[in-house]
Amino acid sequence: MFFILISIASGAIVVISRILNTRLSEKVGLLESSFFNYLTGLLSALILFFIIKDKVKINEFYTIPFWAYLGGALGIIIVILSSVVTPKMSSFYITLIIFIGQLFTGIIIDCITQKTIPFPKIIGGLLVIIGLGYNLHVDSQTEALAQTN
Repeated sequence: MFFILISIASGAIVVISRILNTRLSEKVGLLESSFFNYLTGLLSALILFFIIKDKVKINEFYTIPFWAYLGGALGIIIVILSSVVTPKMSSFYITLIIFIGQLFTGIIIDCITQKTIPFPKIIGGLLVIIGLGYNLHVDSQTEALAQTN
């Protein structure tokens, strides 16, 4: 249960972070906001590193393959793309569409690593897509009605 609550908190923080990054990019620019986002992230990570440094094994950093450190580069891409998309769509739809991307990427990774096709997860993902499509349809109907009145 604890890990579920942490996951929910993480998801909420991602949405809030995306909105804050978008607001910053509107003020200072897209690349500049990404820079400041990662600069403050680096400073926060350094502070945390010094707080828990006894548990961190620095000598193990050299044994990790280079590609394992590319998560930071992917994070920059995520911040930039989110800052571009967020002002153009509602937070609800962006979050749901990003979730669909994460869901199917996870399914593909599970297929590759576990060498099985998780049909129940695929069906669940398709149900989410159907729900999104239905919600988009209802919203467009409501918007069309509002424009005629």
